[in-house]
Amino acid sequence: MLDFFKFFSKEQNKSKDVAKERLKLVLIHDRANVSPKFLEMVKGDIIKVISNYMEIDEAGFDIRLSRIEQEDENYTSALVANIPIKRMKNMGKNNG
Repeated sequence: MLDFFKFFSKEQNKSKDVAKERLKLVLIHDRANVSPKFLEMVKGDIIKVISNYMEIDEAGFDIRLSRIEQEDENYTSALVANIPIKRMKNMGKNNG
């Protein structure tokens, strides 16, 4: 019977961790003064530039702000992008 209750407490811990991570992201966005609309604009610009050199999976493209600890134990915001690459484009001398 105890295992049954452990199962539910694990689920609560998972949802607690998810909520904690979401709160961290909200705080990071707030501290960096970055709106979701701004991130979408940045994403569009990155897609335009990278598409010149490679074919990417836009559906799998993910961009977010993250918090990174520095050597002095302070934190800074970092833009993190996960860009699935389908293939590299042929960049011969005649292509620019």
